[in-house]
This record gives sequence, C-alpha cells and structure tokens, in this order.
Amino acid sequence: MTSSDGSYDVIIERNLEVPMRDGTILRADVWRPDAEGEFPVLIERTPYDKTGSSESNLGAGEFYGSHGYAVLIQDVRGRFASDGEFYPFRDDGDGDKKDGFDTVEWAAEQSWSNGKIGTIGGSYSGATQYRMLATQPPHLTAQFSRQSSADYYDEWVYRSGAFEHGFNVMWTLKHTATNARKLAAAGAEDATDKSVNQASDNYQKWLEYSPISPLPPVAELHDWFTDWMNHPNHDDFWEEFSNARSHDRVNVPVHHFGSWFDCFLAGTIRNFSGMSSKAATPEARNGQRMTIGPWVHNPGPADMREAGDVDFGEQAKLGWFEMRLRWFDHWLKSVDNGVDSDKPVKLFAMGINKWREFDEWPPAAATNTPFYLSSGTSGSAKSLNDGVLSDEKPNLFGEVFDEYDSDPENPIRSFGGGHLGDNNGPRDQRGCEDNILTYTTEILENDLDVTGPVKAVLHASTSAMDTDWVVRITDVHPDGTSMLVCDGILRGRFKDSFEKPVALVPHMPTEFEVDLWATSHVFQKGHRLRVSVSSSSFPRWDRNWQTGKNNALESSGIVARNRIFRDEIRPSHVILPLL
Repeated sequence: MTSSDGSYDVIIERNLEVPMRDGTILRADVWRPDAEGEFPVLIERTPYDKTGSSESNLGAGEFYGSHGYAVLIQDVRGRFASDGEFYPFRDDGDGDKKDGFDTVEWAAEQSWSNGKIGTIGGSYSGATQYRMLATQPPHLTAQFSRQSSADYYDEWVYRSGAFEHGFNVMWTLKHTATNARKLAAAGAEDATDKSVNQASDNYQKWLEYSPISPLPPVAELHDWFTDWMNHPNHDDFWEEFSNARSHDRVNVPVHHFGSWFDCFLAGTIRNFSGMSSKAATPEARNGQRMTIGPWVHNPGPADMREAGDVDFGEQAKLGWFEMRLRWFDHWLKSVDNGVDSDKPVKLFAMGINKWREFDEWPPAAATNTPFYLSSGTSGSAKSLNDGVLSDEKPNLFGEVFDEYDSDPENPIRSFGGGHLGDNNGPRDQRGCEDNILTYTTEILENDLDVTGPVKAVLHASTSAMDTDWVVRITDVHPDGTSMLVCDGILRGRFKDSFEKPVALVPHMPTEFEVDLWATSHVFQKGHRLRVSVSSSSFPRWDRNWQTGKNNALESSGIVARNRIFRDEIRPSHVILPLL
C-alpha cells in the first residue's frame, strides 16, 4: 500500500521503547496508517519533547500517516521520556553510542515498516540527521534536513571565533528548565527546579551577565556548556562533532533546506557542497539538493511569506508538507515525479522576490567583484562618517583611515540578522548606524544582482590585543530605509586560524577577512548598497573584552581605538558575487 493521496486513517502509539546498543531505552511516538501492510517510515529525533516537537506540533504524523507513511518521533537520549544522559551531539553520531543508527535499524524491523527509512526535522533534529550519516545505517534511504549545521564549533556555538551568545544562553537555559531528571540527580529538586525556571524566565538578566562561564543557573547542571566555554578554539573536542569530516561517508540523497536569515545558513550550504562533491557514491552525490528561502529560523518556513520587517509575498511559500512528500514519495516509494531531474539548487532572490534554479553552488555565472570603502560623503547616512562605497580602487597615498572607539561595556546592540532572538531577520538598520562607520554607493542606475558567497576584506588596526570586526550589508531604499541583507563577524585573533589564534599587534595595520556567508539579493535601480563596519553586535555575539584572553572567563576589559584603512596600499573592500 503506497497511496500518497491522503486517504488513510491514522492510529497513534505512544511511548514505544526503542533499545540502544548500551541498553538505554529511548521512547518514541508513532503515527501510522490504520491499515494492514508495511509502510516507509519517517523519523524525527528531538530534544524538545516528542509531544511538542516542531514536527508533532505542525501535524507531520497525521499528514504523512494519511499519505501512507509511518512517522516516528523520538525523544533523544536524556530528554523527556527517554532514559540516559543528554550531551548535545555526542550520542547521535559515530561515537561509542550510535543512537541514530540504532533507531533507524529498530524502525526497519517493525511489522509496520517496509524497511525504507527517511528522516525529517530541523535545527537540532537536523543535527541528529546529519550526525547519523557517518554511521551509514543500512536501511536509511533519504533525508530532508532543515536549517542545521555542518560544524558545531563554527556554526552553532561560535562563529569565526565569537561566541553565539544570545542563542546559546537561551538554548542552555531552555534545556536546564526542562531537564527534570538531571535536576533530581543534583538534589534539592524543588528548589533547583524553581530557581532554574526563574533563570529561564529572566533570560535578559543572564544575557547581560558576565563572566559567561560559569553561568550560575546552569553551572552545576550542564557540564557541556562549561566544556563549550573551555574550548574557544576549534580543537579535537570540536572535531569529534564535525559533520563535515564525514561527508565522504554519505551514501543517501539529502535535501538541505535553509534560509537567508538563519543562524545555520552556512551549515546548509557547507553540507550541500561537501556531500555533492564528496559523498560515497555517484547516486548520493547526484542526489543532493539545496533550497534556500527568505525566512528566519522557523519550524515550517516554507509556509511563511514574512521575515523581519519584510513581506516577500505569496510566491515565497513552497508548501512545507507537500514539497517533502514529493521528495520522499520519490526516494521511499519510487514514484516517478521528477525529483531526480530537478536542478540541484533553488534560491529565492530577495529584492525581486522570485525563485530561481541553478546547476551548482555558487552559481557559475557569478563574478566576484570588489567594492571599495572610499573617501567622500554619500549624504545618505547619519553615521560616524557617512562614507562612500565605490567600484573604483582608491588611489590615495599615505595612511588614510576612519576610526572609532570599541567599548565592550557599551557595545553596539544587535538588531536583525540570522539569529534566534527577538528582532531577527531583515530589519531597518538606521537606528543602529549612529555610532558605526558606513559606506554607501551612489543611487544605482541599474539592478545589482548579488548571488553567492559574500566577504569583506578589511585593512585595519586596533590599539588592543584583540577586537572584533562586524560587517553588514544593507539595501538602502529611496525612502532611506537601510534593510539588512547579510552580515558577519571575525574575532581578530582568529584571522589566520580557528585552531591556533594569535594575539594582535597593537596599532599594526593588518588584513582581516570577514565571512558574511551568502545571499541572493537584487539591489534595484534607484536603491543604494551600504556597507557598515563596527566591532560588536551584542547580545547576538558575546562581548570581546579586547584583552586577548578567553572572553567567557572575563568580566571587564579595555576600550580599543580601531582604524579602517582605505588607501591605495590598504584598500578595504567587500567582494560581491554579481550575476
């Protein structure tokens, strides 16, 4: 029975016990057709409660069950109904415990299963998918992974050396407040539970708290948070959790689903690119697909048309359940529906609000084009300098620079961007530009199509032993709105290596490359393109105390005088992929 017309009634079984290889019991709920026969199975593994996960809340069990699938949603080890101890990422991959592998193979053996297994879910449930790929479960047939990472150092806990502060403080407090089993083991359950829930409710207090480690509400409860803070460099601790190192072991097709304003955008792109080029078989390499839309991090993004301050129109919607049904119907039911002939890359072009398809990432037709931070006044920004952005390289001799103070006690506040906090997504940046440097083009005479990876090359100096460089690109509308398109950060001492950072030499002009990840945005005729530069974006990223020490252990720092050079020898610029 392979019907995908939604005609099945659905039955639900709760708390099925799934034994792991070490004897630990994980529990799952299963939705399946109320009919005789064997069906393909879709699995979500979640730390967020199987009764309230993104897939169960959206009704995935009922929808896919009615279309001829069994849907298994499981609490990961140590969370909610499942036994054991929760330690993020560790037991989901190819370590001593292989919970993803064991769950897939258990599902394949059930009487209602036909042995063809797919996986679904996003964020951490995307991580559980990617983590299991290295173990090559024999019955895993295809995946559809939403908004997740390739590397948990650079795309989850840190970014280019800076701690993803707002997200990880929130995420850790959330897990602390719901982890009743570990609270009980810590003793004084009622009091501890109350204090932890108060901490979670008082999220803003702990965002502002320093030092970050130890963080009082979680210090005795989550050794993994302390481990993260004790490993600010990309060392062997993080390499154990890297999905990128096992792209060559992937042997199934994967649809990588991301969004331009997601904190895991780089992981979506990196996983697609790595598996497309390195997967273990030609079928797996050719079976990789990537879709990136204009959304923020969201459980059902393909049904959304708005993000931040922007309405991208009905055309932004793809039908979240339907597009995944088409994917799994092809790979798990052998339905000839054209999935295998779709172009590998589908991108939403913001600005013109259209979907476009490409044969590869980045698009072959894109030309990397420098735009330089230049002298003059644009007359369009109320910033420290209101500078000019030009496609002509500066020809000024001597030290030509703009400068500002970077004070960790008074950081530039985050507003907009690819994070999980309030006010994420594309937002008008004018309220954030007063105390930063900006460089803006003249009014565009033609559309400017930027599609692909974006980076900034800053020639800069600081009076401190470390500082951050934060770069944003915005679309300046005729009414002056400065709408965020993409942004990035680099912690200065990590400019050459995430493994072995080196303190900066005060006052020495140095070249820094800031990764702004990627976008597809058409700056329309009559608009302007703006680049802004600062040295903080808090609380999205942690304060850099600018001492050169582990920032997580510090609670005070120094004010740095930072310079951005823009002369002939030191031409700071952004590199834009133009179609």
